[in-house]
Amino acid sequence: MSSRARRATFFLITFFCVCALAGTVLQSRVGAQSATDQSQFRDNLKQFTDVYALVEQNYAEPIVGDKADDVIFDGAIPSMLHVLDPHSNFYDPKAYAKMREDQQGRYFGVGMLIQQQKDKIYVVTPYEGTPSYKAGIHPGDIIASIDGKSTTGMDSMQVSKLLKGPRGTSVTLTTVRYGSPQPLSFTLVRDEIPHPSVDLAFEIQPGVGYIHLANFSSETAGKEVDDAVDSFGNLKGLVLDLRGNPGGLLSQAVEICDHLLSKGQIIVSQRGRAYPDQVYTVTHGNGGKLYPIVVLVNRNTASAAEIVSGALQDHDRALIAGETTFGKGLVQTVYNISDATALALTTYHYYTPSGRLIQRDYKGVSLYDYYYNHANALPADKSNREVKLTDSGRTVYGGGGITPDVKIETPKANHFTDELLGHDVFFHFAPEYVANHPTVKKFEMNDDVLAEFKKYLTTEKVPWTEADFAANLEWVKANVKAKIVTILVGQAQGLRVEADWDPMIQKAITYLPQAQSLVETAQKANAQKAAAHLHASN
Repeated sequence: MSSRARRATFFLITFFCVCALAGTVLQSRVGAQSATDQSQFRDNLKQFTDVYALVEQNYAEPIVGDKADDVIFDGAIPSMLHVLDPHSNFYDPKAYAKMREDQQGRYFGVGMLIQQQKDKIYVVTPYEGTPSYKAGIHPGDIIASIDGKSTTGMDSMQVSKLLKGPRGTSVTLTTVRYGSPQPLSFTLVRDEIPHPSVDLAFEIQPGVGYIHLANFSSETAGKEVDDAVDSFGNLKGLVLDLRGNPGGLLSQAVEICDHLLSKGQIIVSQRGRAYPDQVYTVTHGNGGKLYPIVVLVNRNTASAAEIVSGALQDHDRALIAGETTFGKGLVQTVYNISDATALALTTYHYYTPSGRLIQRDYKGVSLYDYYYNHANALPADKSNREVKLTDSGRTVYGGGGITPDVKIETPKANHFTDELLGHDVFFHFAPEYVANHPTVKKFEMNDDVLAEFKKYLTTEKVPWTEADFAANLEWVKANVKAKIVTILVGQAQGLRVEADWDPMIQKAITYLPQAQSLVETAQKANAQKAAAHLHASN
């Protein structure tokens, strides 16, 4: 066995031992692990090392370079964990470093989102206020070289690694921009780059705030939401957009609820077989600020985002609108292993304040179907699903995800919209338009712009008809405008263009009066319960 293979095998044995230790901890809380179980574990471990040795010695091609690590990191370990459940996970050194970076909400670099398309690395957007933004780098710029080294043959991960570095150090980029006769050179000084969870917050109507919370990965997510709410002043209503939010840190979900619910109310509970149950309650409270809230969710709203949705729904604090959420209610405890790696092992289940289980059933479902084909995972017939009650006595359903109070369908795609998105035409048209109109300062979407866009599609051999445009006109106009405004003004204004058009957001605003009624009904119900409790105690 080669030295690299021995190292990989040693790592896997270490990993298994950590798993065994975790299992022993669990067993010690619920009953002693039998000698038979321990012997079986040793036998299984020996069988694995024997199999690995045979593979390493006799496989048709040599297991050299990174292949040995891939067999362990991408093969054996994930396969073992996914037999348990879809969310127990292993973090190799790169993945673990990325997770910690996301949690801290910052890193050191130049501050841009990049994307590989074919053999080129494009700037998707420079984040506002960062070195790349201040230097004048544009969305659509192609990164040709970094510190004199060509990016040809590099992927986005390799380029990203070159752009990051210690604070205060410099890096020189050469970019190719449409309409510029010569490559452009930028020398950037690396700085701390914030990675906020709230990527858009503004007053969408007089007195009505809109917040898009992209994730709960950052340890600052709760504060970001609180700061955004405070920035609106005297709120008459709030739309909290959690669509596509994959979740993240439980602590941040609790912190957000801590400022929206009333003091003493339950936020979420964790139940597992090995550790004591944990119940999280509101410690600060909303201070009597009971403006109506509509929470927008969809099938990709998961985990911590479902905790917030479920808590606000169960306490009638918000109206939940959209689609039934993902249904991720398994809680992972992270165990550090070695070589900057970690094991995220499921140890609890999440339950909403009314006692609903958030987790969707995953038994007998492939990993692919679990993540990507879950639209019809829950039966349309609700008669077999668990029934719980909100504070005011409304019926809510458990058994997987958060069912919205009102359904708002995601706008359906069609062949034409898929064609435009597949060719990424909005992203590529915008730099051309800006280059051909160098004097434009304040962009307005009009018939002339639309005509130029149609001409661009024809030049790029992207099929279209006037009927296609007529059926999707507002969507096309919003996407063209968003990408051009992003270049001219910045990412936040581009996102705002999209939000101002978004039919789901506009529909959610109309439900604010219904959300207000929920709050008032819950207040009356809670007052009656308190009076009855006081009478009974006397």
